[in-house]
Amino acid sequence: MLREQVEAVLAKVKPLLQRDGGDVQLIDITPDGVVKVKLTGACSGCPMSTLTLKNAIEDTIKKEIPEVKSVIQV
Repeated sequence: MLREQVEAVLAKVKPLLQRDGGDVQLIDITPDGVVKVKLTGACSGCPMSTLTLKNAIEDTIKKEIPEVKSVIQV
């Protein structure tokens, strides 16, 4: 169920990333609430990817799903 919730939130963020040629893919969710994602396309090599990960993706997920403790890039 948590995976479906995270996927739904990522679906809201994806259009913003795709507009700039990037994307995000859910890789895993650990039992302690760490979401692992992979940034692809333009996001994979972008120097701003850390800000995107923390400010756009992590903040949005944590706002909607309190069980999530952090989001990391793998």
